[in-house]
Amino acid sequence: MRKLTLVLALAATSVPVAVVSAQALHLIPQPRFTAPSNILPLPQGIRLTCATPCDPEDAFAIADLRQTLTDRGIPTTEAANAPHVLVTRFSTPTGRQTYADSLTPAPTVAPSALPAEMAAEGYAIIPDRDGLALTAQTSTGVFYALQTVKQLILGSGTSASLQLATIRDWPAMQYRGLHDDLSRGPIDTLDFQKKLIRTIAAYKDNIYSPYFESTQAYPSNSLAAIPGASITPAEAQQLVAYAKQYHVTVVPEQEAFGHLHHMLTFDAYADAAETPHGAVLAPGSPQSIQLIDGVFKDLAALYPGPFLHVGADETFDLGMGKTRADVDARGLAPVYLDFMQKIVNDLAPLHRKILFWGDVAEEQPALLKAMPQSFKDQTIIVAWGYSPRPEGFAKYLKTYTDSGFQFWVSPSINNYRQVWPNQQEALLDIQGFTRDSQRAGATGQLNTLWDDDGESLANMNWYGILFGAAAAWQPGESSIDAFKASYGPVFHGDTSGLINQAQDELTAAMDTLHQAKVISNIDGTDGLFWIDPWSAEGQPYAAKMRPINSAVRLHAEHAIQLVQSARYGNPNLREQDALDAMDFGARRIDFLCLKFELSDDIIHNFAQAQSTLAAGDWKKAKPGLAGLFGGINGVNGFLEDYTYDYSQMRDMFQQQWLRTYRPANLTPVLERYDYTIQTWLARIDKMRFIQNKWRANQTLDPADVTALGIPAPPEPVAPSPNRVPVKP
Repeated sequence: MRKLTLVLALAATSVPVAVVSAQALHLIPQPRFTAPSNILPLPQGIRLTCATPCDPEDAFAIADLRQTLTDRGIPTTEAANAPHVLVTRFSTPTGRQTYADSLTPAPTVAPSALPAEMAAEGYAIIPDRDGLALTAQTSTGVFYALQTVKQLILGSGTSASLQLATIRDWPAMQYRGLHDDLSRGPIDTLDFQKKLIRTIAAYKDNIYSPYFESTQAYPSNSLAAIPGASITPAEAQQLVAYAKQYHVTVVPEQEAFGHLHHMLTFDAYADAAETPHGAVLAPGSPQSIQLIDGVFKDLAALYPGPFLHVGADETFDLGMGKTRADVDARGLAPVYLDFMQKIVNDLAPLHRKILFWGDVAEEQPALLKAMPQSFKDQTIIVAWGYSPRPEGFAKYLKTYTDSGFQFWVSPSINNYRQVWPNQQEALLDIQGFTRDSQRAGATGQLNTLWDDDGESLANMNWYGILFGAAAAWQPGESSIDAFKASYGPVFHGDTSGLINQAQDELTAAMDTLHQAKVISNIDGTDGLFWIDPWSAEGQPYAAKMRPINSAVRLHAEHAIQLVQSARYGNPNLREQDALDAMDFGARRIDFLCLKFELSDDIIHNFAQAQSTLAAGDWKKAKPGLAGLFGGINGVNGFLEDYTYDYSQMRDMFQQQWLRTYRPANLTPVLERYDYTIQTWLARIDKMRFIQNKWRANQTLDPADVTALGIPAPPEPVAPSPNRVPVKP
């Protein structure tokens, strides 16, 4: 049989090989069947071949692999003795034999058809002479096979090698995607949207869903979309064409019920608003359907895929204005679902499946189940849940499984309102929600990222994005540990383990903050980053932070060191922008805790100075008042640390933003940095005024102390030396 011939050919090849264990094979997503064998060095590069005739779409997939090789400094060659990758279609005899050879045991006659589950997107890869051969029934399957081949090519340049393996694979879920918030501040550049599409496609996602409230420009609605802060029609069309090459469908979400505040602030749409300048359309207003009709006709022309997403979540204003009487009489859910039917019926001529969020409808499972079959046939309901559930999601999903609707699920990468995504929450949420949704019959998973306060940074999101893609492709419960082990080697080309360790340190830092419940009453760790530790609101948080500041900082600082060590050890690491984002995220976490430590340093220094003055004979005290005051407000003093560090954070934040986002909406975030820096500069001036008066008359004016605003110390401070470290 052919397999034996191939093994003998491998043994006889003049190219040296090295055996690798199955545990060393890192792939994202993990294929259903994998049997690694040998590694071939690639000193001459690699030969890419396509069985005749080569389908044009397969030619694009091969060109995409060639570009990846070029980026990694690995040449492609026509040399006959170079290791090769052979692309075949299952419809050819070579393709059928390739698939047969991937089976264990191999059949004596090659199957005439692929299993049904493999037909649309599945593929097979085998060692073939001195390289790999792959086959699939469709161009999508060939594309995904070549994405796996990318991960089987290890290293870069002339030291690169090709991992040989037998692989069979196909997806667990039909629709696998990323939902990208373009309405809460950051708006991706077109180039970065293309990078997102390339990247999610490389990990076998097939849906990209940009989220719009008022950031897609429409010919029928030219008011809301601000030039420079919205996606133009031409950009939308270019994105769709680009995504198609990567077997990604763009599914736009335009909010069509709630979350429309930026649109409804215009007086031209006042009649459509449930409440003045609110966020929800009034179901009883004719202008509401007129607005939806025009916008979605434009949207359908720009995005010609099979789906449109109308949002319709969190309609908090419903029943508070124009529809109050109707809601009071019939209840919220009937009014909501009636309007959803009107929306879907109005959009029926567009011949699209309509997606909508399920959070409002799920409150009335009986009503949802009783919806007309025609409505169910035209829609897909999307369940969302952004936190892990120790008990699982099965009970939560029962409303959807019983409803008769086709449904998808949406976990979250938990990046919103965070200085760094909360990976512990995100991975558990993605794992559990996707696992239980597969068991419940969901046909799709739409992993979400949100930019609620406008401060999220795109290059911090890759960890959750990749695990979401893996969990949707893989059947059952996806292993978090296997993903963590594979992330560094696959995404960054890091075989040292240092990047994986850095991710673990960042996860531990964020988990410590969340487990300590120090952020329950403010907006995530972003709120903690900004809160003034001297303010009445900030002082209780300072108390909560004291027990954990050092532990969190040590995790963050270790992450910084690990990333830098990995870079020094391997200058060819991939995705450098993401590594920069890891470094910046760790520094944000570190400074978040440092600012509370600095506050305590200042409080204790100042309290010790006051106590020393009150005790008399202060001229003989050690440390002296000059040292205590200098530690607060001298060269390299604690107050100066605030202004320097916030300024550094500001500059680094701006650099990170402009790598992926348009300049629009950056200014409000930078102004917050500027405002905070000015606050601490003002305190420097007030402290300098106190220092100068003390030098002149050796007294502290209580009014000056009050104006400075230093809080009382958390415990009594005796006039003993070295209460806190004093800066020289």
